[in-house]
Amino acid sequence: MSGFKGVVPYLVSPLREDGRVDRAVLTRLVDHLIEAGVHGLTPLGSTGEFAYLTPAQRHEVVEVTLEAARGRVPVIAGVAATATADAVRQARDYAAMGADGILAILEAYFPIDEDGVVAYFSAVAEAVDLPVVLYTNPNFQRSDLSLKAIERLAAISNIGYVKDASTNTGRLLSILDRVGDRMAVFAASSHVTTAVMLLGGVGWMAGPACLVPERSVALYDLCVAKRWDEAMVLQRRMWRINQVFARYALAAAIKTGLELQGFPVGPPIPPQAPIGPAGRDEIARVLEDLANP
Repeated sequence: MSGFKGVVPYLVSPLREDGRVDRAVLTRLVDHLIEAGVHGLTPLGSTGEFAYLTPAQRHEVVEVTLEAARGRVPVIAGVAATATADAVRQARDYAAMGADGILAILEAYFPIDEDGVVAYFSAVAEAVDLPVVLYTNPNFQRSDLSLKAIERLAAISNIGYVKDASTNTGRLLSILDRVGDRMAVFAASSHVTTAVMLLGGVGWMAGPACLVPERSVALYDLCVAKRWDEAMVLQRRMWRINQVFARYALAAAIKTGLELQGFPVGPPIPPQAPIGPAGRDEIARVLEDLANP
C-alpha cells in the first residue's frame, strides 16, 4: 500500500505484568480505530513508547498490529535507533513482517552533523522497498532534520513523506516550498491540523487520535472538502485535548484516556510516572466534552 494520507494514530504499546505485549487489548484497539474510520496506523511512534521497549517487545507490537489490521489500512511501523545498523535491522524486520511503510526516527546521544543525519535516514530508506516517512521533532531529538537535510533526502525515491512536529507553520511552508513536489507533509498533532491541511498537508500522525478517532476523521473530512469555517469550529473544540497533553507526559496521558474509555492498556513504562487523580479527572472531563455533539 502507498499513497499515505488522512488520520494515522500513533498506537500505545500495552504490556502485561510479565512484560509481554497484551495482544488482546492491542487487537481490540486496532479494530476500534479502524471501525472509527482512521486511514492508517503507526505502531512504535512516540506514543508507543518505543524508547522504553526491548527489541522483542517492539517486534511483537508490530506483529500484533499487522495481524489485527488484516490489510484494512496501511501499517507504518516506527524505526528508531542510535546506531544506523540497528535501524536498518529493524526496518528490514518490519518489512519482512508485512509493514506497508516505515516511520524513520533518529535517536542520538551525541550530536550528529547534517551529513551523519542524512546518512542515517538514507540507510534506512535504502534497506527496504517501502515508502518512508521522515519524523522530525526538535523538541526531543538531539540531532534534528534541517531544511537542507530534508531537501537532500527528498532525492531518495522511496522517501515520500515528512512528519514535522515542530508546530512551526513557517518551517512547514519552507518544507513545502523546497520539496512539496516530491514529499508530502503530515502534521504532528490535532492542534495545528487545519492550518497544515490549508497549507497543503495530507493529514496527521498523532497519538491523541487514539482517543478521539471519530472527531479526528470528521475534521480531516471537513478539511478535504475545504469547509474551513466548520473545520475551525471543530479544531477549536479539539484544542482542549492538546492543552491537557501539554501539561502531562504524552504516552501516560493517552494511556490514561484509553483506560477511561475501557481499554486496559496499563501504566506508562517506568521510569515514566502514571497520571495522578487530578490529571485523570481533567482528561475525563475533556473526553466527555468531545464525546458530546
